[in-house]
Amino acid sequence: MVVSAAAAANAAPSTGDRSGNTSTVARTSDGRAVTSEAVAKDVAAYWTPERMAAAVDLDFPKGKDATATAGKDNRPDGPAGSIAPVAPSVAGGSGFGTLLNESQTVGKVYFTVPGGGSASCSAATVASGKRRLVVTAGHCVHQGAGGQWYTNWQFVPRYRNGVRPFGTWTAYTLSARTAWINSSSYSEDMAIAVMNTNGAGQRIVDVVGGNGLRWNYGYSVNVTALGYPGNLGGGESQQYCQSGTWYAHDQVIRMWCNMTYGSSGGPWLQEYNDQTGLGYINSTVSHGDNPGNGQFDGPYYDNDIKSLFDYAESISP
Repeated sequence: MVVSAAAAANAAPSTGDRSGNTSTVARTSDGRAVTSEAVAKDVAAYWTPERMAAAVDLDFPKGKDATATAGKDNRPDGPAGSIAPVAPSVAGGSGFGTLLNESQTVGKVYFTVPGGGSASCSAATVASGKRRLVVTAGHCVHQGAGGQWYTNWQFVPRYRNGVRPFGTWTAYTLSARTAWINSSSYSEDMAIAVMNTNGAGQRIVDVVGGNGLRWNYGYSVNVTALGYPGNLGGGESQQYCQSGTWYAHDQVIRMWCNMTYGSSGGPWLQEYNDQTGLGYINSTVSHGDNPGNGQFDGPYYDNDIKSLFDYAESISP
C-alpha cells in the first residue's frame, strides 16, 4: 500500500515538535494553502468523478518475518489509555442505515502525488474536542524518506459507488510521525489530518461522529478492519475483515485479512458497533503480503499515536 518515494525535497514547508511529530499546511498541487473556503472549494471541484475514478490504489510491500526481531523487548511503553467515541451531533448525520462493513466514520481518501497522477487510501474520523480529526496511515499523507507531502487531499465519508452521502471534506493540515517522514519507519506509519469545515461551516465529527482511540492495549486484541480495497468491490465500497491481532515485528502488529491495495490507512477498530458505526481505533492498515497469505500489518498504537493525536489537536483551529 506504499508508493515509492521520489528523491526530492519536500515541496511544502514542514514544522515539527520535540516529541517526533511533523506537520504541514495542506496544499493544492500548485502550492496554494487550503486554509480558506475558496481554496477548499477549488480542491473539492478538482475531484471530478472522472479524476476520482482514475485515482490508483497505493501499493504496499511484503511485511517482515516476525522472527526477525523476536528477541526485542516489545512490551507496551506505558499504561493503557483510551478516548471514547462520540455520536454525530448534526441532525440527519446518520446517513445510510449502518451495516457491518460500512461505517459513516470511514471513508475514501484522494490526493495528488508529486510529479502528477492521483491515488487513494482509506481513513476514519476520531473523536476530539475540536472535532476535526481524521486518522490514516503516514504513507497516505507523505511519501516517506526522500519524498514529499501529497496535495489536493480530500476525504469522502462513506463513499459508495460514486455517491458522497456526507459530501467532500478537504484537509487543513497534515501531520505524521517524523520517523515515517525521515526514515519510512513502519512502526510509526501513522498520520492525522485536520479537516476544514464543510460549506455549511460544520465540523466533520459533528456530522458523521468520531471513533474512539486506544493505545498501549497490548498486541493481542480483536478488531474489525474497514477500508476500500481495490481487490474487493473495485475500491468503490467499504469492505471489512475481523480477526485477532498478534505481534509481527518491531512495533508492528498483524491480523488476518484479504483486503489489499486501497485499504491503506483504514482503521482497525476494537469493539466496533455495527448499529452506530463507531469503535476504538487500535491501528491502521500499513503494509503486508499481496498477493500472499491474507495478512497485513499495522503500527502498534503506543504512546506515539497519543503524541500525534495531541499534536494534531493542538494545531487544529
